[in-house]
Amino acid sequence: MCTCIFAGVAAGQTTPPDRGERPDQPPAPPRAIKTGPAGTVGWPRANPPTSQVNVDAMGNDILGDAGNEPSIAVDPTAPNRMVIGWRQFDSINSNFRQAGHAYTRDGGRTWTNPGVLDPGIFRSDPVVRANSVGTFYYLSLTSDFSCQIFRSLDAGATFPVNYQAYGGDKEWLAIDQTGLASEGYLYEYWSSQFSRSVFGGQTWSTPVTGTPVWGTMAVGPDATLYATGVPNPGGGTPIRLARSTNASNGAVTPTFTSVTVSLGAGQRFSVAGGPNPGGLLGQVWVDVDRSNSPRRGWVYVLCAVGPIGTDPCEIRFARSTDGGLTFSAPVRVNNSTAGPNDWQWFGTMGVAPNGRIDVVWNDTRNSQQAAVSQLYYASSSDGGTTWTGNIPLGPPWNSTIGWPNQNKIGDYYDIHSDLVGADVAYAATYTGGQDVYHVRIGDYDCNGNGISDAQEIAANPGLDCNHNG
Repeated sequence: MCTCIFAGVAAGQTTPPDRGERPDQPPAPPRAIKTGPAGTVGWPRANPPTSQVNVDAMGNDILGDAGNEPSIAVDPTAPNRMVIGWRQFDSINSNFRQAGHAYTRDGGRTWTNPGVLDPGIFRSDPVVRANSVGTFYYLSLTSDFSCQIFRSLDAGATFPVNYQAYGGDKEWLAIDQTGLASEGYLYEYWSSQFSRSVFGGQTWSTPVTGTPVWGTMAVGPDATLYATGVPNPGGGTPIRLARSTNASNGAVTPTFTSVTVSLGAGQRFSVAGGPNPGGLLGQVWVDVDRSNSPRRGWVYVLCAVGPIGTDPCEIRFARSTDGGLTFSAPVRVNNSTAGPNDWQWFGTMGVAPNGRIDVVWNDTRNSQQAAVSQLYYASSSDGGTTWTGNIPLGPPWNSTIGWPNQNKIGDYYDIHSDLVGADVAYAATYTGGQDVYHVRIGDYDCNGNGISDAQEIAANPGLDCNHNG
């Protein structure tokens, strides 16, 4: 039987090499808040347009602040309800950050930003997820490398309760939605350690080792847990996948086995002269096919890796058809021409319930300047054998402006895929400062039935209950 305790900074917790995740500057002093037009970006291939998330009560951009490292979660019982969390810097004159968050009730068309979760408290590395009944959880790292998990029962409007958790640098969160006995289990990993909560985050098991770092987690349809990343902080090779077949058994201590996943190069981190000099160029991502197709249970790994020849960074993908035991040769997702100024970074992957794989990333192919990127998208409907798309979702923006006394725009983006499309949370500098944005790829599906809202309304106009199309 594993020991479940009220967790904190305790035995088993490690302090990783400093990545600037300690408060070395005080909060910026109070200032007069100035606003400007929000960064709502019309773009031919993004329908609807991108919407800014970190806005004031009137929907305006807040000038002189910064937001980055966004994470997104969607309520599976009502997909129009979403939450995005991010690192909130009240002034670019200080790198002191807090736990920003906003919520939407209309599928991301508009966002309400009620303010940070824990005012005046240094917080970083936000991860937001929802369970199968629409409870939202917000995992956050604080200055002593412990973590707290906040819970919302009102679809993200408030997070009145938080519980102490284990944790450390670049922690990640996954929630079991399999409908099996482990339904609702919360899993956290960080700095080669792992902990589990079988009680909705209220208590956590004593940490065990065996997971990689600086990546993500996913739960397969049979409740197998997958965690990916690299063996040690610092990026590089080899990329590893750890799998646990007993994490779903609350009566035993979880164990992991791991394999190497070859993507042709290592995870890139802190490249001088690159698009994100002080941060990762992308986490390692893992996800699983949960469809009822022959690909059910296939495991996918993706990362921005490099250098490869003269190419500094590109998006690579590999798949496993045997539950994560062995992996295919790597596949290049971006179809740009390789070259010294061709940067593809912040590769981010989601897998829809029907098995479609969605990938977004930042791309300099059109500018041929490391500092000027566009958000790009590609998808695969055959398990990653072929990829369609490679289309821009927004205009160019400069990743080296608006730095909040940190020479980076965070370490990751996030995506949630559904039967019709995907919701993306990302950071960009469309208004001249670092801000958080949401873009919907494809049509809306407000009831999650796999039929786009436009098709349903065309067939039955009476379904448009507020008559807004």
